[in-house]
Order: sequence, then structure tokens, then C-alpha cells
Amino acid sequence: MSLGVWNPASPAARTPWTAWPAADARERGLVAPSLRILANRPGKWREILLRSVVPVAMIYSVFSDHRTRGWGESGAAAGAVSVCALLIWAFMRATRRHALLLSLSCAALLLGGAALAQWQGFSVAVVMLAFGCAIVSLQRLPLAAAAPIAGVALGGYAVATHETWLSTAITLAGIGLAGYVMRVEAESRHRLAVQERAARAAEAESAALGERARIARDIHDVLAHSLSAQLVHLEAARLRIEQEEPGPFRDQILERVVAARSMAREGLSETRQALSALRGEMAPLGDYLREVAASDGAEIEVAGTPRPVPAEASQTVRRVAQEALTNVRKHAPGARVRIDLTYGPGELLLYVRDWGGKGLPPVELASSGSGYGLLGMRERAELIGGTLDAGPEESGGKGYSVRLRVPA
Repeated sequence: MSLGVWNPASPAARTPWTAWPAADARERGLVAPSLRILANRPGKWREILLRSVVPVAMIYSVFSDHRTRGWGESGAAAGAVSVCALLIWAFMRATRRHALLLSLSCAALLLGGAALAQWQGFSVAVVMLAFGCAIVSLQRLPLAAAAPIAGVALGGYAVATHETWLSTAITLAGIGLAGYVMRVEAESRHRLAVQERAARAAEAESAALGERARIARDIHDVLAHSLSAQLVHLEAARLRIEQEEPGPFRDQILERVVAARSMAREGLSETRQALSALRGEMAPLGDYLREVAASDGAEIEVAGTPRPVPAEASQTVRRVAQEALTNVRKHAPGARVRIDLTYGPGELLLYVRDWGGKGLPPVELASSGSGYGLLGMRERAELIGGTLDAGPEESGGKGYSVRLRVPA
């Protein structure tokens, strides 16, 4: 507890007697059918109507009494009613904020006002204040605090009333039961709201998975089949060209066909990875990077404890690693490359570095691409709240590095 505010997540708040009830389940539309006064925003109008009962009854009872005939008495009564209304407002707000000390203080002052009203003979005000404190306490406060307040309020009413003991007992039992029923009803509506939110989230997730599965089927049926057919034709073309007499023209055509076949194979691999991502069947991130590093002859180091990460973060790391290795092949062929993946607290760190190439890149690689690789990598990282830095090594030596940081 800090500054009079009870923490519902604390161990003491988890016990039945010290736990705060649900926050009245004020979600729109989650109001008991018997209390739906108006069809338009029923929860709001119900609260306005119920909260206006006590002040209106108090005002009517005070100013209709014979003791408030003069200006002085009327002014004093108006001041007392205003103070009670302010305390009622503060009491309701304090219970909403789970401020225990403030709630108890407001309840004590209201019960003191009820005692003063009994001394002055304002019986209706006594009933409104005593019953209101009992019901609201049972509905909104932890039972350990609500039970004493309700006991004092209803006990004071029993002492002050002139009714028979049987009538008084029935009245007090009814008031106590009403407050507890309102508490149970609010908690039931709160549980219903939680279940409905969970059901809506599950429905949205199911719809998203269904849409992703549909997209995966379309990609598989169109793009994957097309790339597979291209590979077949390119392989057939390669075999046919190799049967021709050696010569500059034949060697040039063969080189282009082999390059096209490699690009088609890489495109098919990328398509399969995209399909796996859409279906939620991606290989672990570390295993994927090891496979990529092995195919490119790169060194790799994975630090930290591997753990499942969101699909967006995993896909971003994969794409950035692929683009970084592609840039090395284009601009620094034969360079030594190292990939470092670190599982940090709440984030993933990827570091790809090369130490400079050993020759000129092939013409078809150097001239391929749109030149927007780094921009695309940076935009992909920023979309999920990450950062990407790329540039020459700061140490002044040869080489280029890419640093990616994404939340995960």
C-alpha cells in the first residue's frame, strides 16, 4: 500500500477478504437486463439514475422539513447537503481508484453526517446515508473493510430506528444482501467481459490464420509452381547447351543460363521460407542463420539463450541477414564474413561484417538489384520498432558492417 492506494496485484490483495472486487464491469452493453433503463448507452444512464437517488432524496427530505423554514436554516441545510454530495463523489471516486485510506475516510465522514442528521431529526437523510454507505462498501470495497463499515452503518440505523425488531432485522438483511448481490453481479459481468474479449481475440486470430493460410495456398499454387517449372526448363537448357561445341558464344550463354538457374533456385527457396512463415512453420532462427552461413562460407556465432520470438522479428532478422550476404557477394566477393546473433533481454541483435573483397564482382551481380537494399532493410526494421545501422567499419580498416536491433 502506498499513499493509501491498495495494489490489487500484491499478495495481500489476492486473498478473498482483502481483494478488491471487479471494477463494476462498466463496459458498455454489459449491464444486467433488469437494469437496462434506456436502450441507448444503458450503463451510463443507469449510473446517472442510481447516483442521483441519494442526493435528490436528501435534498427533498431536508428542505421539506419544518426545521428549514428560515433563510439561516435553509443555508445551513444547503451547505450540509453540498458537503455530503462532495463526500459521496469522493467516496465513489476513491473506490474506483482502489484508494483504501481515502475510501475509509470518506465513509467515516458520511457516517458522521448520518449521526448528525439523526441528532437533528432528518430521518430520510439518515436512511440514505447509512444504507448508501453499506451498499456501496459491500459492492466496491474489500470485504475486510466493507464488513465493518456496513456493520456500523446498519447497526447505527437499528439503534436509531423506532420500528419493531423484526421489521428492522428484515430491512437490514435486505440491505446487506442487496449490496453483496450487486458485488457478485459486478464481478460476474467483469468475468463475462474478460471472456468476451478473449473470444474476440481468438476469433480475430483464427481469421488471421485462415487468411494467411489462403495467401500461402495462392503463393504455392502460382509462384512456387512457376519457379519450379522455370528450374526444370533452365536445367534442360543447360544440359542442351553443354552438348554444343565449346566456344565464346556458347560459354557466355551457358554462364547466363546457370546464373538464371541459381536465381530461380534462390527465389524458390525464398518462396518456401515465406510459405513457412505464413503457416507458422519457420525453422528456429539460429538454425536458419547457420544454414545460410554455411551456404555462403561465412562464420557465425549465436550468443544468449535461444527462445521463441515473434514472427515479425524473426522474419526481419532473416531478411536483413540475406540482404547483407547478398551485398557481400555483389560488392566484395571472396571477403571473409562473420554473422553474430545475440539474444538480449527483450531484443535481438544481428551483426554482419565483412573484411573487404579479394576481387571484382561478376558483372551480372554488380549490376543487379534496384539499389534500395539498405533502405528496405531499414524500413523493415523501423516497422517493428527496431533500428538498423550500415556503413564502413569505424576502425578505419577495410570492410562493411550491418547492425540490426529489433525488440523480441
